[in-house]
Amino acid sequence: MIKTFYYPLGKMMNKAISFKEVTKLIEFRDSDIFKIKMSESSLRVGILASSLLVASPYSAAQESTQLKPQQEKSGLEVFAIDPPLITAQADTALQAQKTTKTETAEVKAPAKAPAQPPSYYVQFRSSGLTIQTEPPRYVKQANKTWLKDIDGWQDVNWLDIGAETRLRYESRENDFRRKTDTVDEPFSLRTRLYAAVKNKFDPLRATFEFQDSRRFNQGYPYTNLEVNKTEFIQGFGELYFKDALGVDALGNDRPLSLRVGRMAFELTDKRLIARNEYRNTTNNFQGYRVVLGQRNSDWEGTVFAFNPIVRFMEQADKANEAQWFYGAKFDVRKWSKVATFQPYYYLLQQNGSKVKYASSGALASAADKTNREINTGGLRAYGIIANTGIDWDLNYVKQWGTDNGQDHDAYGYNMESGYTFSHAWKPRVMANLGYASGDKNPNDNKSQRFERLFGFARPWSHTDYIQMENVRATKVRGEFSPTATLKLDFGYSWYKLASATDRWSGGNNLRDATGKSGKNIGDEFDMRAQFPVNKHLSMVVGYSYFMAGDFAKATSQKIMPGRGENSHLVWIDATVVAF
Repeated sequence: MIKTFYYPLGKMMNKAISFKEVTKLIEFRDSDIFKIKMSESSLRVGILASSLLVASPYSAAQESTQLKPQQEKSGLEVFAIDPPLITAQADTALQAQKTTKTETAEVKAPAKAPAQPPSYYVQFRSSGLTIQTEPPRYVKQANKTWLKDIDGWQDVNWLDIGAETRLRYESRENDFRRKTDTVDEPFSLRTRLYAAVKNKFDPLRATFEFQDSRRFNQGYPYTNLEVNKTEFIQGFGELYFKDALGVDALGNDRPLSLRVGRMAFELTDKRLIARNEYRNTTNNFQGYRVVLGQRNSDWEGTVFAFNPIVRFMEQADKANEAQWFYGAKFDVRKWSKVATFQPYYYLLQQNGSKVKYASSGALASAADKTNREINTGGLRAYGIIANTGIDWDLNYVKQWGTDNGQDHDAYGYNMESGYTFSHAWKPRVMANLGYASGDKNPNDNKSQRFERLFGFARPWSHTDYIQMENVRATKVRGEFSPTATLKLDFGYSWYKLASATDRWSGGNNLRDATGKSGKNIGDEFDMRAQFPVNKHLSMVVGYSYFMAGDFAKATSQKIMPGRGENSHLVWIDATVVAF
């Protein structure tokens, strides 16, 4: 099983893959499945080993020559894994009738699912903003996985483990992030492994998360947004005190956690601090973090002091000693049934004389060696109005400080409201207005362009054309689940520049300093389907169509006369988890 997963995948990296061939990766035929004559435990062990082997030295050797991938038919066995058959249980009442009095005393009642603890936490419904949990969702406690069927693992409740591999195909036509109008069909491969020790040596704990990010068949130079090989994105020690801050009115412990090392996490609505789950590489930091309380408790907070990590494609990542990133964020839950408040403050400081590398990982230029002190203060509030189907999410953020000798004065906001219908498909419709200021005059001594810090762009645009700077975005979206496992969503967005004289960051930094090209960036339609194939494999299929506005047309055609006005993006994700 290990060989059938690993070897074909290695060989398929040697040749180009057509879109038609790629779709075969997600085909499942019963005949193929039944050809696998292995025990259930062997299949499970194979899944884990396969996840580990994706980021093997063989793949590294293939990728170093930048060969284009190809799929062989035998490679279909990569996903030829079906859930183990579930044996029907005998009727409990019938068993009781056949049991003697002596035997009856030995018959155990069916185990009940553990009751969910009472919680003050309310999960917001805002589109595309769900926070990655800590530990991540692909991670499970060891004795709650199939490992419990192996002797010696039944009582291993002190170890969290996870293994995940994601393969993505993209077809991008007329990508406005590029200077040329071409068709690009890259493949992205990301493998993550996670292990954390808890409860065993409390208060001392440790967490490690490894990630290998690679890209193949891309028609443009690779960057550290796509490639970051064999790197630990997390590795930290922790002192954990379960109830150091007391217990709330519902009985939830308020723990205190002191962490030191390398970390990756998300806060508030992910627009300013995110793990970048869609992107192939991950933001992370090195330093100190204190976590107060927990998700279920009446309040929760975090305070941190970090050096951001500079990602390199080939060599080991390094902490950026020229930058310090400080912050504090709190969740206040108990006082209201319809509102959770999240006040936050971040401070980004950069000493220009210490800057060695640009954010791309390249050696710093003179333009990169600037002094900066950007203060960011904000308040987010969200909630669900019970028995009405109405949800809401508001966030306002203000920035001030200095940026390369200029006074920095910027702001942004997001407002979303949705309604969920009382229907088996759980349909939800929403409207959103987002804004991030732009620089008004390139020749004065002021900077009004919003600093997006370490957030991600996915909530703004599926095409990645929109960043949280110099933009006004209006959106309407709908989502529903026609089955218990299939989720569909679609939306329409209108994008404009906040300032006609500032740049369009998602469009290759296109800019008209005169403002004569107007503010209209364009419109975008997108739709997406998310569904599991089985408990180890899940899929995402999406499409986005961007229609350029006056600004995008005028500025892009100055660089490439006759460039097309519209662009298309198709993507297919296949994610395999071991547990």
